[in-house]
Amino acid sequence: MTKEKKQNKYAPKAIALGVNRGHPVKKRELAARPSKSKAKLGKRQAVARDVIRDVAGFAPYEKRAMELLRNRLDKRALRYVKKRIGSHRRALRKREELAGAIRRKQA
Repeated sequence: MTKEKKQNKYAPKAIALGVNRGHPVKKRELAARPSKSKAKLGKRQAVARDVIRDVAGFAPYEKRAMELLRNRLDKRALRYVKKRIGSHRRALRKREELAGAIRRKQA
């Protein structure tokens, strides 16, 4: 025995059902919220960070991580930085930043 779906006898008969039902409406284009630009770095902020990096240099843990990267110990450097920073994703970014600094010094 198959169960047949009962139809509501009070339901309107002429309304379209499914994906294309209802009145067609165009989606509004809204301006981006400030919270969506959280991770983007502005020009002034980038310049300020570069100046600070030139003046202050690298932290001791960053120097040690750079030494590990120079010796081709990438995984060890990642583990070391993660232990100091706390987050895996931030450690990945920090390792890439330090590797880029080494490349810039060599070039």
